[in-house]
Amino acid sequence: MADDPHLRRRLRDIVGERGIVADEAEAAAYLTDWRRAFRGRAAAIVRPASTEEVAAVVKLCAGAGIPIVPQGGNTGMCGGAIADDSGRSVVIAMGRMNRIVDVDARNDAATVEAGCVLADLQAAAAREGRLFPLSLAAEGSCQIGGNVATNAGGISVLRYGNTRELTLGLEAVLPDGRVWNGLRSLRKDNAGYDLKQLFIGGEGTLGIVTQAVVKLHPAILERSTVLAAVATVDAAVALLGRLREHCGDTISAFELVSRRCLDLVLQHTPATRDPFAHASAWYVLAEVGDTRAGGDLRDRLEAGLLGAGENGIVTDAVIAESIAQREALWRLRETLPEAIRAEGLAFRSDIAVAVGRVPAFVEAAEGDLLREFPGIRIVCFGHLGDGNLHFNALPNRDAPLSSDWGRDVGRVLYDAVRGYDGSISAEHGIGQAKRAALLRCKSEIEIELMRKVKQMLDPDGLMNPGKLL
Repeated sequence: MADDPHLRRRLRDIVGERGIVADEAEAAAYLTDWRRAFRGRAAAIVRPASTEEVAAVVKLCAGAGIPIVPQGGNTGMCGGAIADDSGRSVVIAMGRMNRIVDVDARNDAATVEAGCVLADLQAAAAREGRLFPLSLAAEGSCQIGGNVATNAGGISVLRYGNTRELTLGLEAVLPDGRVWNGLRSLRKDNAGYDLKQLFIGGEGTLGIVTQAVVKLHPAILERSTVLAAVATVDAAVALLGRLREHCGDTISAFELVSRRCLDLVLQHTPATRDPFAHASAWYVLAEVGDTRAGGDLRDRLEAGLLGAGENGIVTDAVIAESIAQREALWRLRETLPEAIRAEGLAFRSDIAVAVGRVPAFVEAAEGDLLREFPGIRIVCFGHLGDGNLHFNALPNRDAPLSSDWGRDVGRVLYDAVRGYDGSISAEHGIGQAKRAALLRCKSEIEIELMRKVKQMLDPDGLMNPGKLL
């Protein structure tokens, strides 16, 4: 970290000794992202314990012209919570603000501080017989403030929506240190602009979320999980339609996994095994859940699978018969990011196209990449139910790599996404990694409007500079 004793002394006066990260080894965890793709330096790292402390730190930094980098659980994929290498920024890490303020079962709402770990909120809701449905691989360490800032998605968006749909109200510290309190738990509020939407997906560039009011749902009392083998992505989309006919809105997850993905998990993840005797090009991991126990959920799922099998849509399927089997099936999907990381250099994406266009897009994008980079290994998986694919790529082991390999892969892929009227970011955000791509993929008027919002709220450009725009 940069050495500025005067700044650190003033920050220590605000957050106390416990709120300052002084040890260089400890600081490294706040200055390197999960992928180890981005590293930065900071003038100081602070861990405030209250909204008032956040506001005081921001006001101090704003008055001195010091850039601010908000940080949650630091599980992001795009470098959105990492300082640059100038050493001028103050990193505000929210982990000490981790209280669950209130769980209101009657109103199906919970109020939490931004540093609350997602899994802790899930557990608190469950104790009240409720469900907070946001679920993703990093839920044991990611924080609600970061989920809000990136508009996190995960495996249950098909049924419950992403973080934007799950957020009722927010409290945020503005770039000048003022506090905006929008902690309302109303389902309907049409009194003017919905200001919270500026901060959801804003990646900390417009302010720092300090508390959130989120929606809860009835607990799932019965669930059934299946891993189905399909020959093509088109068959996977057809299976989604079949299961919707039989299971309706009980489908909470519908995940697409390629054979190459499954092979990577089997290679790099201990205690995993292939559930099938014969390999298939693609797989679908689907889950249905009911708020009632003792219903016909399993029968409806089996009926849908049977019909899909008779029509050649599904070639094989395994339905979990126990909690342990369900967890084993989900382990094949949830450990995929780690298995890809074990391969070393990888290009990662979280693009989105309309569900019905996914099969054609996958074929077109893979063809474009293979023509441009012969031997590239496509690693495709994702949330097919809402059109969100992690269309990743590993380099050809036998070909030399240019320093711009990842950027060039992104250019080809994002051009394909534009051709299908898709988005280059469905749930991970833009951060540092996709900033240049965003300028190419958004229209001039969209970029102009975003810049005007940024200028209005953060005229000095101190809030998470170098991210998103």
